[in-house]
Amino acid sequence: MVSRVIPVDPFDLVIFGGTGDLARRKILPGLFRRYCSGQMPENARIIGAARSDMEAHDYAALAAEAIQEFGGGKACEDGTLEKFLTCLDYVTIDARGDRGWSELQARVAGKDRIEAFYFSVAPSLFGDLAERLQSHGMADSKARIVVEKPFGRDLASAQALNATLAKYFDEKQIYRIDHYLGKETVQNLMAVRFGNMLFEPLWNSQFVDHIQITVAETVGVGGRGEYYDKSGAMRDMVQNHLMQLLCLIAMEPPARFSPDAVRDEKLKVIRALDPVEPHHIVRGQYDADPDDPDAMPDYRTAVDNPRSKTESFLALKTHIANWRWAGTPFYLRTGKRLCARSSEISIVFKDTPHSIFGEEAGRHRNVLSIRLQPNEGITLGVTIKEPGPGGMRLIDVPLDMSFADALGPDGAEHVDAYERLIMDVIRGNQTLFMRGDEVEAAWAWTDPIIEGWTKRGDVPKPYDSHGAGPDTSTQLMRRDDREWREITP
Repeated sequence: MVSRVIPVDPFDLVIFGGTGDLARRKILPGLFRRYCSGQMPENARIIGAARSDMEAHDYAALAAEAIQEFGGGKACEDGTLEKFLTCLDYVTIDARGDRGWSELQARVAGKDRIEAFYFSVAPSLFGDLAERLQSHGMADSKARIVVEKPFGRDLASAQALNATLAKYFDEKQIYRIDHYLGKETVQNLMAVRFGNMLFEPLWNSQFVDHIQITVAETVGVGGRGEYYDKSGAMRDMVQNHLMQLLCLIAMEPPARFSPDAVRDEKLKVIRALDPVEPHHIVRGQYDADPDDPDAMPDYRTAVDNPRSKTESFLALKTHIANWRWAGTPFYLRTGKRLCARSSEISIVFKDTPHSIFGEEAGRHRNVLSIRLQPNEGITLGVTIKEPGPGGMRLIDVPLDMSFADALGPDGAEHVDAYERLIMDVIRGNQTLFMRGDEVEAAWAWTDPIIEGWTKRGDVPKPYDSHGAGPDTSTQLMRRDDREWREITP
């Protein structure tokens, strides 16, 4: 099966922060892959905009180097890379001054094509960029802006950012990007839920015992120490990435697959979340690597703050106060320097109401696992008889719904989340982007949790690097006679 690629209309994409790490690692390589696939038209233009003094040919050289390093091995020997580089341009610009804005205006304003502006910069510059786009005539009705997280650090700052952007752009022009929503398996989650009669009748508290969402990383804070120590796992991961996954798992079927219909249902989930009790929260900080403490220091050394109370690990239990999910707990877990890099959503179904095989058969539960990374796929665990003589012994085996195996190599082309989401911006499809009221609702639920542990003076528990997190995280589950699923690569 060969996937069908539909080209987008001609566009200009201006990347503010066009020489930065995100542009080099994700945006430029992703655009090149879309160009190679035939989805990006040859007359599209990509304009880097940053403080660095350089010419267009210098920026093309930077892009070529980034594509060679981060392009995922895409072939560049047939002249395609050289053709792609002709789409690139560059403007030296001052986000808070006047330099470069008239030049940028001359290149994009008034053209009969889609105009998109990617704010790959610190949130403190969002307002300055939006104001200058408006004052130089580039914030017209066909303009679209893409803004990266963090979108605020609490409810008040998120509301202020929303208000600032709303001065210059309508909500339908603002694309708040969360790359987790661009992952193939995340979108397949909606297809599995709402495209199959098999699962939806069981997707409720009558049949689901609990749901686990885990995002585990093997890396530490790296070069992000200063930022991360001010944010922590709650602000960096739970408030956005895990919250979005929770919404897609728990939301009601939308009336149609359209941006506002989907986001309306996600918003209802966030607003129905119960407050989290203090004894349902586990926070941790990773220790040094016992095998090589010099190569991998502990968290406080990594962030250069010996008194830090910021969490690098967070696990919590919450409930959704609605008819579908009343009584079904949701367990969220994320952390750095854990034993494997893994993102997984597990829907754990209840025991059968009566086992005809007796107590000796043990407990066996069906588990639907959606793996987001590193090996994307969906697995359904079912119970069968263990082969061989000796009675009715039960074992659990996986039914692996691997899309790569089902569709074949041509139909399973890997598309990075960023390239998919950027093409959605060009198409004007906001389904996979957060709406302003969604962001504010998420912070309204998150803020009291952070305020609570700050007032209590809670200190994160230490945990071993390359482990599964603090022991208290295991106890959080065992108090409910449950277990975390093993973190596996």
